[in-house]
Amino acid sequence: MANYKRVLLKLSGESLMGGKDFGISPKMLVHYASEIRRAIDQGIEVAVVIGGGNIFRGLEAKDSGIERVQGDYMGMLATVINGLALQSALEAEGIYTRLMTALGMDKVAEPYIRRRAIRHLEKGRVVIFAAGTGNPYFTTDSAAALRASEINADVILKGTRVDGIYTADPELDPKAKKFDNISFSEIIRSGLSIMDMTAFTMCQENAMPIVVFDINEPNNLIRILKGEAIGTLVTNDSE
Repeated sequence: MANYKRVLLKLSGESLMGGKDFGISPKMLVHYASEIRRAIDQGIEVAVVIGGGNIFRGLEAKDSGIERVQGDYMGMLATVINGLALQSALEAEGIYTRLMTALGMDKVAEPYIRRRAIRHLEKGRVVIFAAGTGNPYFTTDSAAALRASEINADVILKGTRVDGIYTADPELDPKAKKFDNISFSEIIRSGLSIMDMTAFTMCQENAMPIVVFDINEPNNLIRILKGEAIGTLVTNDSE
């Protein structure tokens, strides 16, 4: 068994689209809920940060004539919609959950309070963190790095549609080679992009390991938690 007791799972909003061009795929919701349930059944404490790119991305706001800060807040609200959808799917699996938001909206979610979030995790509830950090100019990657550090998570599990970190984009370069393990400093030297630099630096400074893996492959999440070498592990040089 891997030495993970508490994990933060980072999911992109785009991952919820499945084969659609936008929106939420019910099939993907069921898939993610069943993957998370396997982790809960193993006694792992699970927190989730989910993006909103399947609905709206703040960075796209300028193309719509929407001011950047306003667009970022729209993107935060999109993550709340995704959080509510994931919460519903998890509860359909019989999992107790709490949706916590960085923006006040007490009719649908709890406000984010660190001590309360940790207590929920200790009670076996899946905690979904929505609305990013509550501030414009910060991505959900940054929110994942921040929340993982705040709740003392053992690792960030970054679920993507590729099976790890490569020397180049494997969807564009068939000769790209996959890393099984890589250090933060090596990623910086190589110019590889796995998170925005704010999030990445926060993980590096707090010695927060990251596992980048294919979340769409059934059982990958539980295989990582059982100690299998799935995806790419990113750590500090000395680890």
